Amino acid sequence: MVEEAASAPSRAWQIVLERIENDLLDGRLGPGDRLPAERELAGTLGVGRSSVREALRVLEVMGLIRTGTGSGPSSGAIIVAAPSGGMQSLLRLQVAAQGFPLDDVVRTRLVLEEAVVDALAQDPNRGIREARRVVEAMAGTDLSPGEFLALDAQLHLSLAEASGNVVITAMMAGLRSSIESYVREGADNIEDWEATADRLRDEHAAILDAIDAGSPDRARALVHAHISGYYAHAGLSR
Repeated sequence: MVEEAASAPSRAWQIVLERIENDLLDGRLGPGDRLPAERELAGTLGVGRSSVREALRVLEVMGLIRTGTGSGPSSGAIIVAAPSGGMQSLLRLQVAAQGFPLDDVVRTRLVLEEAVVDALAQDPNRGIREARRVVEAMAGTDLSPGEFLALDAQLHLSLAEASGNVVITAMMAGLRSSIESYVREGADNIEDWEATADRLRDEHAAILDAIDAGSPDRARALVHAHISGYYAHAGLSR
């Protein structure tokens, strides 16, 4: 009984999270709505106010709420509509902790980026001007491998942003540090970097041309070959 009582406070904040999750699922709360005050939540749920504050900190880190102090329309905890920042932070932390095997990162990239170019190629209102700008910047022959690969990561992220899929964009942004890390590691294994950089430039241009031509099958095949080809060529395959 003593052990059960001692562990109860550590679980109290989860009760608050479950209540808010259920309210979101049932439609009692939605984007822009304000959460009940700490005192009210604590009394309703039978937990301490410190547990409520802990739950709110978790929700804020996750990007689900925005909190403000004082009084007025910006005070308290408010549900936000696009918690992509929380997903990005979570993925970045997992990457930093080496929680994702490299093979899984690459497979995930293939799934996400094939979906991105497919959607863009089928969208008559596509806008890949930013991606074209990044490709032009990559044409500089005085770029170091690190500078080139940083632009490479930016190119792939810009395509995700252009697709309009906020979930894919958040995932790509969160994985960006891992992507940059493994492509930089791979660059060290490549003897003729200049030839490889030229090939990558051609592949980028071909992917964008397939998107602009409205050819989703070709765009998917090109991006798959581009990602998996570098992975294999750099000796990163397991």
